Amino acid sequence: MSQQGYVATPPYSQSQPGIGGFSAGFGPPNSSVHYGHYGDPSSSYSAPQPGVSKSTVPFGSSAPVGPPPPGAHQFSQTNFQNGPSTPGQQPHRFQGPPPPSNTGPSYPHFSHQSQPAYPNTASTSPTAQVANQLNSMQINSYGPGTTPSSRVSSGHPSSFQGPQLPPPTQQQIALPPGSQVPPPANSVNGLCAQPSLPPMARQDGISGPVPPNPNLQQLSGQPPGPGYHPQQANYGPQMAGSQLSYPGAFPGGPAQLTGPQQKKLDPDSIPSPIQVIENDKASRGGQIYATNTRGQIPPLVTTDSVIQDQGHASPRYIRCTAYCFPSSSDMAKQARIPLAAVIQPFAIVPPNEAPLFVVNHGENGPIRCNRCKAYMCPFMLFIEGGRRYQCGFCNCINDVPPFFFQHLDHIGRRVDHYERPELSLGSYEYVATLDYCRNNKPPKPPAYIFMIDVSYRNINSGLVKLICDELKTLLDKLPREEQEESSAIRVGFVTYNKVLHFFNVKSSLAQPQMMVVSDVGEVFVPLLDGFLVNFQESRSVVINLLDQIPEMFADTNESETIFAPVIQAGMEALKAAECAGKLFIFHSSLPTAEAPGKLRNRDDKKLLNTEKEKTLFQPQVNSYEALARDCVANGCCVNLFLFPNQYMDVASMGLVTMYTGGTLYKYNNFQLDADSPQFLSDLRNNIEKKTGFDAIMRVRTSTGFRATDFFGAVYMNNTTDVEMAAVDCDKAVTVEFKHDDKLNEDSGALIQCAVLYTSISGQRRLRIHNIGLNCSSQLADVYKTCETDALINFFAKSAFKAILSQPLKTVREILVNQTAHMLACYRKNCASPSAVSQLILPDAMKVLPVYMNCLLKSCVLVGRPEIPTDERAYQRQLVMSMGVADTQLFFYPQLLPIHSLDLKSDTIPAAVRCSEERLSDGGAFLLANGLSMFLWLGVSAPPDLIQGLFNVPSFAHISTEATSLPDLDNPFSKKVKSILEHIQSQKPYTMKLIIVKQREQTEMLFRQFLVEDKSIYGGASYVDFLCCVHKEICQLLS
Repeated sequence: MSQQGYVATPPYSQSQPGIGGFSAGFGPPNSSVHYGHYGDPSSSYSAPQPGVSKSTVPFGSSAPVGPPPPGAHQFSQTNFQNGPSTPGQQPHRFQGPPPPSNTGPSYPHFSHQSQPAYPNTASTSPTAQVANQLNSMQINSYGPGTTPSSRVSSGHPSSFQGPQLPPPTQQQIALPPGSQVPPPANSVNGLCAQPSLPPMARQDGISGPVPPNPNLQQLSGQPPGPGYHPQQANYGPQMAGSQLSYPGAFPGGPAQLTGPQQKKLDPDSIPSPIQVIENDKASRGGQIYATNTRGQIPPLVTTDSVIQDQGHASPRYIRCTAYCFPSSSDMAKQARIPLAAVIQPFAIVPPNEAPLFVVNHGENGPIRCNRCKAYMCPFMLFIEGGRRYQCGFCNCINDVPPFFFQHLDHIGRRVDHYERPELSLGSYEYVATLDYCRNNKPPKPPAYIFMIDVSYRNINSGLVKLICDELKTLLDKLPREEQEESSAIRVGFVTYNKVLHFFNVKSSLAQPQMMVVSDVGEVFVPLLDGFLVNFQESRSVVINLLDQIPEMFADTNESETIFAPVIQAGMEALKAAECAGKLFIFHSSLPTAEAPGKLRNRDDKKLLNTEKEKTLFQPQVNSYEALARDCVANGCCVNLFLFPNQYMDVASMGLVTMYTGGTLYKYNNFQLDADSPQFLSDLRNNIEKKTGFDAIMRVRTSTGFRATDFFGAVYMNNTTDVEMAAVDCDKAVTVEFKHDDKLNEDSGALIQCAVLYTSISGQRRLRIHNIGLNCSSQLADVYKTCETDALINFFAKSAFKAILSQPLKTVREILVNQTAHMLACYRKNCASPSAVSQLILPDAMKVLPVYMNCLLKSCVLVGRPEIPTDERAYQRQLVMSMGVADTQLFFYPQLLPIHSLDLKSDTIPAAVRCSEERLSDGGAFLLANGLSMFLWLGVSAPPDLIQGLFNVPSFAHISTEATSLPDLDNPFSKKVKSILEHIQSQKPYTMKLIIVKQREQTEMLFRQFLVEDKSIYGGASYVDFLCCVHKEICQLLS
């Protein structure tokens, strides 16, 4: 992701309204205030106005539990106060009655400082950093440890003494008597909110009163308030009553009070995503996973294994939030675990796994159930000697067509069972007949149309020439079927500014011809013959055109552009040619020229955190929705490459891309030298992607439940048909299921996903994926089979869809609520009895809180003036079509210690947790989240490492301007580059490398990705969020 012009805005930037006295905007990038956290701690804090509550710590809360980001050091009392200290001026932080006198409550004000004041003078060692926090969290153990393959019943938690043991079935985190666990104050949604009673009364769910601590000193300059002991300081800032939202009110982890050091919560004792990932790799990595059993739990997305299809679809195609569904809707409502499948129908299969078999029944076409129309699959039961079959989905008895008849063997299975993919495999394809084609005519191969914005800025920046030069080589790499010599895809070219220019590149011409369409209100295609051509046949004319375009517009001074008519023109051209296809649009400014789809700059920071904030994510004019609908109807997929240097209204411009299954790319402040490699790599990948065109998807289920909601880059004309102008290997649709009857434990829950599409060679096909899940009337069985990564994919998409219609605050509250409900239901119904003060997490969900906190901190769900609206709309759109592996990395980035590389082995070093505590001054760390990639270098990184990577003698000589590592002939450099390539190869977006030196400005950007820490915009740390969720669970159970 390119760096912003405004302020750092990576996907993890996170924000709250007026956190602890930050000035709201950070000022221009060159102002000293912008990075005010570095250097003088006071420089970026404005004093609060008298009487104004400066509270919004994310999730109203308590003193942080567990390690703060190492940046939050214990400042001495003197530089620790952020506000007026005169009596009477302090804002009340209570919801309860005001204190008896006007001196203000005795809660000291905390400054919410999450960045260290550099240089790092005040910090104590990370291990001794936390005062007044949990004494410890005991992880209790009962029963034997288990490996994922042989999970014990959830009723028996197993041992988890230290990070190295096998994963337990349930994790108990005990908050022991006397531990300083402040209940998160007015957290989320009022569920954690209580009037400020004395601490003893307020400690519900946390055993033992807090012993008074006379050693806690008051902050200097702050008179002790009457009524309570100074030890109240344990509790952190109280929230103003009006701010009970999730991040509006969660423990931001205020900076620590100095005072006696107590035993701190060891971050290694709370569930670690890295430990879960590594455990799964250790037990299942590199093994064969055969899909021969209904309801079995696949390896995690982060584990490399070889998948063998033996009757159920590979987890590459379908992953579920739970592999055992509750048998009744009452049970489902009780647990509140979303029942969903994330379907990636065109997922890439590695070379060591079998590609999909294609079944061709000729004119007979695919065999389907007469009643529910499900396709022949392994769930069909053959009876009466093989003459009939019972549908596994609706139980209807069907006749077997004569051409398909085969005898049954001694166990009632057809003798040709293993010879027919549709009887023995979970995934396969059928060749479709003319009945499945538009107008009952065979489809034509698809076309790609390249549409280039030739306004002044694009010509001037060199972008137009870059695109034209690249296309000359790229057009030789258009996708083709394996058995074909050359691609069947035809290509066309359009340029535009305020008007459209179509080009005739017919092979018989000596020179390309340009035709101008200036009536952009009623776009028509001025030529049919010669617009879409086979590149191999028209090569010389096309190359000629690509050479001429940059020169043709070299003297342009036209800066206004149109946009909607460009899409309209591309769609009309495909419609006239009677084929599906993709548009590649390269655009760089808000379309302000007089034309349909004209947009104005509506970016209004005053809407943040109001009821109207949702309008920023909605298209500003209705014409884009209508245009998207027409594009889908005509099989026109829009890929959009944006090059903004200011607000562009991604929410409006990206809408057609989203609905048509296209991909959106954004390169902020595009610089030819720095950003070309990233853009060209994205363009190549997109053009070469295997894609299905003019697709329609239907999800069928067995009786008792049905698909109710669909999330993704899709268009829904009715409640069952998912329409996609195109669907590629990276796009996933998340489908939610609801009960409409009881499910049968014997027959389970069966799902069949069928995608009808046109292949790149113009063949109409059906791609079928089948999966069978178990059902149970025991909640413990459901919890045992949950998959956290799929749950987060579902929650992210449902929340990102909800923000179009609900206030963000409501959406955040719902997410926290749902997390607490799922865990409270487990605690109540499945866990062995234990003290209320113990946080008990089901094994399969033990890292749900950390992932959920990452989602809550994502910039989409957080309105802050520093985060550009376009960046939020962009990330929202990307996540909506992501598969499970992509959302997993996006919300919890991979952090690799590359200083500990073993050059002798092929393995990549194990990742470490995303927290500042894990960084070391002498280390080098690589962080990637699928959109951004950082190489962080500690101030005392060894010179040989620096020499090996950058070919410079010392840390001071490293340039942070570079966006790639130099090609050097040494083993260390080669190994690091191969790791970069490996991470990149698995992700759909090219990540631009940003080099970050410790204690320099770019570190602000990097820190927002350390998702276990408190965010600089006020998002809670993992530990604080865990406490908030625990508090909510206690309230739900009490």
